[in-house]
Amino acid sequence: MSRRTPALIAAAVLLPLALTACSSSDGDTATGDTATGDKAAAKSDGFPYTVKNCGVTTTFKAPPKRVVTMNQHVTEIMLELGLKKSLVGTAYLDDQVLPKYAKDYASVPVIAREYPSYEQVLATNPDFVYGGYGSAFTAGDGRSREALKKSGIESRLNTESCTKGDQPMDTLYEEIRQVGRTFGVTDRAEAWIKQAKADNAATAKKLADLKPVPVFVYDSGDKTAFTAGGEGIGNELIERAGGTNVFADLDKPFGDASWENVVARKPEVVVIYDYGATTVEQKKKRLLDDPALADVPAVKNKRFAVMPLSDAVLGVRVPAAVDKLAAQLHPGATTP
Repeated sequence: MSRRTPALIAAAVLLPLALTACSSSDGDTATGDTATGDKAAAKSDGFPYTVKNCGVTTTFKAPPKRVVTMNQHVTEIMLELGLKKSLVGTAYLDDQVLPKYAKDYASVPVIAREYPSYEQVLATNPDFVYGGYGSAFTAGDGRSREALKKSGIESRLNTESCTKGDQPMDTLYEEIRQVGRTFGVTDRAEAWIKQAKADNAATAKKLADLKPVPVFVYDSGDKTAFTAGGEGIGNELIERAGGTNVFADLDKPFGDASWENVVARKPEVVVIYDYGATTVEQKKKRLLDDPALADVPAVKNKRFAVMPLSDAVLGVRVPAAVDKLAAQLHPGATTP
């Protein structure tokens, strides 16, 4: 189960450590003197900065100084942009932070193993909360963006939770760009985007003459398969890695699929998302022991690829994750 779908949050079993549906018009936009790139860099301090994020418009007169991050991928965005000194608290890991971030992450107080209560958030005296999934701002838990605003706290939701029909890699670039603008580190954000585009181009070049492999993502589930749909970075990651998502017709980033459809669509590789209390080996065993799946090519041939969940959401790991997945889908063919 996964907290990425609100109905499944309560049943999720996760490591120490769904998305809120919005229309594409509720995605991120910047206006007025908030243009990105060279024009933004030309402005002496970049503020005031106005941005519309998932339907919430915010004007920043200066960079936030006391930030709480909820969910690993947004924490890693902050650390990648060199913003650890802005962090006064963090919460909710899917798996281990990357080694390059370990020292900086260790310097940030973990205010809750899972999502903090509203009171725990307020205790850090933040001026900004950055959430990765829609569940980070669940109104029923008292942490809605509206409630935070009433307490004088601005917020941001990772835009994978509210965009629809966009190109997810472009959404990732814009997420990094707007976070960089919000914190006055435009140059760092643009440098990351430039390198990410170069890395993606290098992977695409290696895969140019290869035939895509049909892929089924197994996140979790028993009665049904919780899998990656056609919206979101997970689907684009598969495509850029030289695969075809057999459930690309699901019009959301994550969703349930019947096992009958898994059989009918004949995936040649199963990509297992690694997170939570259920191990990769346990997930493999569930698939291998199911007689209904015996003739699925991926299961029959024991062709499994593995990705940490934090590689498959809208964060700074994605370009490297594309290359790592490509090496598993096309072993030997992607060596430079």
